[in-house]
Amino acid sequence: MDTPENLNSFNTLVKIIARLRARDGCPWDKEQTHQSLRGNLISESYEVIEALDKSEAAALCEELGDLLLQIVLHAQIAKDDNEFEIGNVIQSINEKLIRRHPHIFGDVKVNNSTDVMHNWESIKKQEKPERKSILDGVPKAMPALAYALEISRRAVRVGFEWQDLKGVLDKVQEEIGEIKGAGNQAEKTDEIGDLLFTLVNYARWENVDAEAALREANQKFYRRFAKVEELAEQRNQDLQKLSPKEWDDLWEEAKREV
Repeated sequence: MDTPENLNSFNTLVKIIARLRARDGCPWDKEQTHQSLRGNLISESYEVIEALDKSEAAALCEELGDLLLQIVLHAQIAKDDNEFEIGNVIQSINEKLIRRHPHIFGDVKVNNSTDVMHNWESIKKQEKPERKSILDGVPKAMPALAYALEISRRAVRVGFEWQDLKGVLDKVQEEIGEIKGAGNQAEKTDEIGDLLFTLVNYARWENVDAEAALREANQKFYRRFAKVEELAEQRNQDLQKLSPKEWDDLWEEAKREV
């Protein structure tokens, strides 16, 4: 296969992956399986999320390409195993989008996005009668905050929701009180979990992605703590020997700088 010229074509990508997996192709690509690529898929997904968090268009473009590579590679592996191919993947999602948007591709009438989501869940239930709960199908391996948000969103689609933001805040205060009253480790673990779940829902009401908010908080802490380390090194201070007051002073200085 000569070096492709039409590099902005999806078909070119499919052909490149097929060539890499061919009998005389790349040794590494030929060795890969669905299971061996699981880590790559997860890693590339998080790199896309990081580019989104940073609002870097060029990085997002590159990372979406890396993620697309994983999808096409999985499809090629399936084709090699006579299971399915990329055309089946595309056909499946196209058919699903048409089925689940009857207000666009049919004669169903909707008034708002809430109606759209109710229809979506109703159609999904018809498609997957084996699922006993609306929450079935949410991957339990998702990060805990993201999982909490997704199952909350699904419950809301069928009407399980607080009446107003005050109700959510009252629940937050209630959970804090229950943490204070927890007697043993098991109770504390349970109540802290309830509080985190409620905070995810408070964030949802405020249109804040709790997972993204915590990632940003983590990065902010990282930057500030790294600054504390830098300041301490400049002043020949041993972090392990700092007094609480010295820690506070360094932290406040770091907060002013980063």
